[in-house]
Amino acid sequence: QVQLVESGGGLVQPGGSLRLSCAVSGTIFSINGMGWYRQAPGKQRELVAGINSGGWPNYADSVKGRFTISRENAKNTVYLQMNSLKPEDTAVYYCKAMVRPTAILVEYEYWGQGTQVTVSS
Repeated sequence: QVQLVESGGGLVQPGGSLRLSCAVSGTIFSINGMGWYRQAPGKQRELVAGINSGGWPNYADSVKGRFTISRENAKNTVYLQMNSLKPEDTAVYYCKAMVRPTAILVEYEYWGQGTQVTVSS
């Protein structure tokens, strides 16, 4: 069993900052790609930022220069630092991790439960 627990969401004014965390626990041999997605009401879930096992990030164009994804492998945790937040960043943010439970070369996709981020004055 693998669990992803997100934290750090909340209400923030436009221009403000939040830091999301996602801790992965359970039966883990290694974690490959990790990422943050978001889903606003009435919209499809979209990729916000991803980071591979080597630490190389990629970002959606809408958040480049404002958001930073990082990971702390020793803690099986991925972070999303969000600066200069805009009302259009309002959404439920989900963490995803590609986990190898054993040394067998098979990985599985796991998702967190989501955390609400609301940007409003």
